[in-house]
Amino acid sequence: MGLLALSANGKAHLIPIVILNEGQYYDASAYKAAPVPMALESGTVYEAVKTGVSQGLFTVSAASPRKDMWIGLGSWEAAGSKPAARPAADAKPKEEVDEPPRLRRPGAEPPKPPEPKPEETKPQAPAVAPPVAANPTPPPPPPEDKDRPKLRRGKPTSQPEEPESATDDAVAKPAFQTSPSGSKTNVDIQLIPAISDADGPEPRSYAYNMKPDEESQFRNKMLAMAADELRAQIKQLSPSLPEATAPKAPAAGHKKTLPAKVPPPAFDNVQLRVLDLSSSNEPVLVLTAEARPSSSAPTTAAPYFIAFVARQNIYGELHKVFAQVTDAQHMDALPRMEFVDAVDADGDGRGELLFRRSYDDGSAFGIYRVIGDQLWPLFEGTPSKGMVN
Repeated sequence: MGLLALSANGKAHLIPIVILNEGQYYDASAYKAAPVPMALESGTVYEAVKTGVSQGLFTVSAASPRKDMWIGLGSWEAAGSKPAARPAADAKPKEEVDEPPRLRRPGAEPPKPPEPKPEETKPQAPAVAPPVAANPTPPPPPPEDKDRPKLRRGKPTSQPEEPESATDDAVAKPAFQTSPSGSKTNVDIQLIPAISDADGPEPRSYAYNMKPDEESQFRNKMLAMAADELRAQIKQLSPSLPEATAPKAPAAGHKKTLPAKVPPPAFDNVQLRVLDLSSSNEPVLVLTAEARPSSSAPTTAAPYFIAFVARQNIYGELHKVFAQVTDAQHMDALPRMEFVDAVDADGDGRGELLFRRSYDDGSAFGIYRVIGDQLWPLFEGTPSKGMVN
């Protein structure tokens, strides 16, 4: 599995994330690297899936080092787009050119053209012995190393384009442009999970179908739960911060008064995703946002970053599954959790949650499964400085 960084002009590159082999997860940026990781071998085809829906195919044609990480360069073919025309010498029959890309297992033979019918067979001229070639046919190349498997998930009908020369500004930085405060500043790049698996299931949508008023109710409930979590975590992260979230106790000898109304936190850049990960019609909700302790706090104050995951049970109640609050001063130990998308990490048809975990000196990806009211880590990569700008 990788992450496809797709720009508005159609150019794309791939960041390797994880490889699942015989039930074990490995860091794809280093797995079987010699020196190029196996996940970025030329000719490997990835299928980009957004919330479980196929977006197109990316074919790796070269690997490029970036600081302490590798990225894959190659050609992108969006779903439903017409493949590029082949040269005349390599032209194929019309019925094959018009067909969409076919996903084939590695080593599978392409379909053979139909044999001509007897009535279509034309009389042939008398056979003439072919001339003897000046140079004999060279022997076939030696077989490839069986211990070095290749990932494949189909192969587009168009030939992969030659990779263009890539620079840090053109490739590595736009994918994860981050300001000093930790907030994103670039929105021109789409980040789409991409999977290369010859035997995986067909993609299916993980989106939870709901009406606008139902989405509004989910948003209000999630913000209320996130506000409670934010107040509790701020007490631990910044105990010296003046509390604007709770009334002060009356001094001795003074008349007890009613507590003042607690001002709500101020949330910015709120993103809420509602997902059906297991086709059970029990939604999983993922909220990420930047927050200030109260609406009266100055807008120039350094924000807190919150990630909150909840699950709705059969009775319509939301239960907390995971929550994390951090800020720029605590990202050395508590990473900022940025939700990427729902993915099928092990090919069982069930969705998991893909997060980017940002520290003060690097970032990595993590894949998590919702089990009951807990978030179980399946894979957490090693932070890389190549993803920090």
